[in-house]
Amino acid sequence: MATTAQPLTRFQAPATSPASPPSPVRHLGPNWYATVMGTAILATAGTALPYRSPVLHTALTGAWALACVVLVTLLLARTAHWRHHRDQARAHLLDPAVAPFYGCLAMAVLAVGGSTMAVGQDVLGPHAALAVASTLWVAGTVLGLLAALVVPYLMVVRHRIDGPGSASPVWLLPVVAPMVSAALGPQLIPHLPEGQVRTAMLLACYALFGLSLLATLLILPMIFARLLVHGPLPLALTPTLFLVLGPLGQSTTAVNQLADVAPGAIGAAYAHGFQAFAVVYGVPVLGFALLWLLLAAALVVRAARAGMPFAMTWWGLTFPVGTCVTGAAGLARHTGLDALGWLATGLFVLLVAAWAVTAVRTVRGLFSGALLAAPR
Repeated sequence: MATTAQPLTRFQAPATSPASPPSPVRHLGPNWYATVMGTAILATAGTALPYRSPVLHTALTGAWALACVVLVTLLLARTAHWRHHRDQARAHLLDPAVAPFYGCLAMAVLAVGGSTMAVGQDVLGPHAALAVASTLWVAGTVLGLLAALVVPYLMVVRHRIDGPGSASPVWLLPVVAPMVSAALGPQLIPHLPEGQVRTAMLLACYALFGLSLLATLLILPMIFARLLVHGPLPLALTPTLFLVLGPLGQSTTAVNQLADVAPGAIGAAYAHGFQAFAVVYGVPVLGFALLWLLLAAALVVRAARAGMPFAMTWWGLTFPVGTCVTGAAGLARHTGLDALGWLATGLFVLLVAAWAVTAVRTVRGLFSGALLAAPR
């Protein structure tokens, strides 16, 4: 879910002088927030499964704690980046290959908030967990709306897009963030005062759902057309194809989560309609998500056989797959179909395997310095 170190463009400032020691945060881009997203989704996806186990719960709690630590560490590191390397930070915003990753900041904050409500209550207590999750949801939603507005604006007025052949799955990142808010907002609705406040929150989440969905429908055809006309993505970028699963799985999750809380937030007629919509919308979209999963997996296998190197793009194999887990689990609840529960479990196994491989390779690259080195 991120680019290799960072691509060098005409906007990027030169690296630090050879005479001065290199800064470990100078080339730390917003793509690193994908590590938080991919770790936090383990806890959220695991609790959505129709199975319960003390061992699994302990592992999910550990994933949540790790995501919290990584988020705080990255926020501090990125603050130092903006303070001491403002030229590089500006270059990131003006680089069409990097700017979309600012959507990852919002999604990382939201993902940690969502996993706090899912498993953090046993550690923090219900009231503290709710306070943390609420704060992170508000902050992540504001950041997500800013990313959904500012990044496309920069793409229109400042970035130079080299034709349809440069369309990339990373373009989805800024516009998917509001969908994450729509999927996690239902966790907070039962804790709000009854009446107007709950109804407003419910409809606000549906508005975020629509905002992200319609923006995705504008971008997705360009991505598919780019593949058909110009062929596979470069090897290192091939895992970004999994990013397409993000809005598909997250939107399915959102409609199912919203349907769960609708009866206590809106009239019975609308609540029944929302519950029907969860299935009518979710099943076809999940079907397309599975088709895209197989296509992306085939292209990743092809790229691996051709020598695909490790890069931060590998994190694209985690969070999007996790959203498909929560989406399938939501449909299993509303349809009572065991097969959907099995599908969610199988996807969760795939998520854990992808996370383990990617996390190990990331730690190795971090300690070797390769992932924080200046771009070539």
